[in-house]
Amino acid sequence: MTESIEFGSKRIDFHLDYSNRKSLGITVTPDLEVSVKAPIDTPIEKVKEKIIKKAPWIIRQQSFFLTFHPKLTDRKFVGGETHLYFGRQYRLKIIFDQVECVKLKGKFIEVTTLDKAKVEELVSNWYLQNAKNKLRAIALELIEKFKKYKVEPNSIVLIEMPTRWGSCTAKGKIILNPQLIKAPKGCIEYVIIHELCHLIHHDHTRKFLDLQTREMPNWEKWKMKLEKLLA
Repeated sequence: MTESIEFGSKRIDFHLDYSNRKSLGITVTPDLEVSVKAPIDTPIEKVKEKIIKKAPWIIRQQSFFLTFHPKLTDRKFVGGETHLYFGRQYRLKIIFDQVECVKLKGKFIEVTTLDKAKVEELVSNWYLQNAKNKLRAIALELIEKFKKYKVEPNSIVLIEMPTRWGSCTAKGKIILNPQLIKAPKGCIEYVIIHELCHLIHHDHTRKFLDLQTREMPNWEKWKMKLEKLLA
């Protein structure tokens, strides 16, 4: 049976099995799955209490395994393959039916189509559409904050870039890599803030770094997460 607990802003899903054992055991697999084995007749409340106590360890284990996942490498777009969305891992589920659509459901990205060859196209379009909506929404909030410096980009565009997450042109256009939709929100905010700072300071000078730190004190943490995501 599948259960879940809330730990701060995170939700931990776990698969629970009862068996003839004396103690409760928790395992985190390289696929980030949490497996719990408990003695028969253990109340679910007791199981969840144990999960909450072990939550910091579970999250650390998942983060450790996540660093080894080939996240932005070539994908095969087959059922069971993992894909990132907003920093979380989802498994691809392919449903063969006439109505073509892609939707997020639980821990799955569900792709409905009759043509297996169209799965990659459908998923890529789904990512791009979400990137257009969500990256722009995050950017607009941050742009409002930067208006106190009397700067504003003249446009925000999404362009696939093989080695960059974002850039700012001399004319004030901010370019974002749509692949950012796969990163945690903090990483997305870091990239946008970085480019907004370039509207004020064009080079990576001390003044630039001071401004970036003022607007996002923990930017180094999100920069490191983004570097691991790109690896």
